[in-house]
Amino acid sequence: MTPLTLALPTCANLPGWEVDDAPLHAALRARGARVERPVWDAPSVDWAAFDAVLIRTTWDYQEKLPAFLRWAERVSEVSRLLNPLAVTRWNTRKTYLRDLEADGARIAPTVWLAAGTDAAVLAPRALQGLLAERGWDRAFLKPVVGATARETLRFGADAEGIAAASAHLARLLPREGMMLQPYLTRVETEGEFSAIVIDGRVTHCVQKVPVAGDYRVQDDFGASDGPAVLSDEERRFAAGVMDLARARFPDLLYARVDFLRDAAGRPCLNELELVEPSLFFRHAPAAAEALADALISRASR
Repeated sequence: MTPLTLALPTCANLPGWEVDDAPLHAALRARGARVERPVWDAPSVDWAAFDAVLIRTTWDYQEKLPAFLRWAERVSEVSRLLNPLAVTRWNTRKTYLRDLEADGARIAPTVWLAAGTDAAVLAPRALQGLLAERGWDRAFLKPVVGATARETLRFGADAEGIAAASAHLARLLPREGMMLQPYLTRVETEGEFSAIVIDGRVTHCVQKVPVAGDYRVQDDFGASDGPAVLSDEERRFAAGVMDLARARFPDLLYARVDFLRDAAGRPCLNELELVEPSLFFRHAPAAAEALADALISRASR
């Protein structure tokens, strides 16, 4: 039988410290697959040469989303793209959270600000009124398309914080959509939890804790991460989110359910990562084996 040839696309500027996928590479090769890691936007790559293309470390896509989506469409025409094209189109804009909330998922209360919104609507006086109406003494801004805490801002309802937030929106809203949420302060002490799901099953969970006083849970900013055990409530929460996602996309190969806790201690969906998340295999090598098996099964169909 001819060995499967698999592509795990990456980006041209992948950090040298990225080693999370090494157990996956080893597991695939141990199963006889040929594994290549082409740069997703390199013009010379023949994507038709691969039995399947598993999106992995394409971590610059948010800076060139239209090109990334055109690339995913081209790949899906000549190979098996995982997760599929429809998932990629849906999940690369955080508006998917609005869809999941409508389906019944709990997310932080969110004011959605479309690109092109008149920034005058969110001038300091209007923005301060918006927070007062909702009882938010601290708030958070993040872009609809973003990763690694790009263009995020936490701010208080005081004059200095409101002025900073208004300026932030005035700079960004002309060209991109933004989300306004209450700032969930527990992120500073307990961080964010990530439940990793492979082929419909939670394989492991990771807790990502920022440095003291910060909210950014990525290791780019010095955050730490380690294995965590899901409580029964957290496991039910993650399973519920996945039920909603699989109702839309039954054949999801992998997912990462990121959640924070609100002031009442309830898990709130922060992200459902279905395109290129780190899956923290360094904390759970057996999960890499599970993904290798599931990928080979799909690629062999």
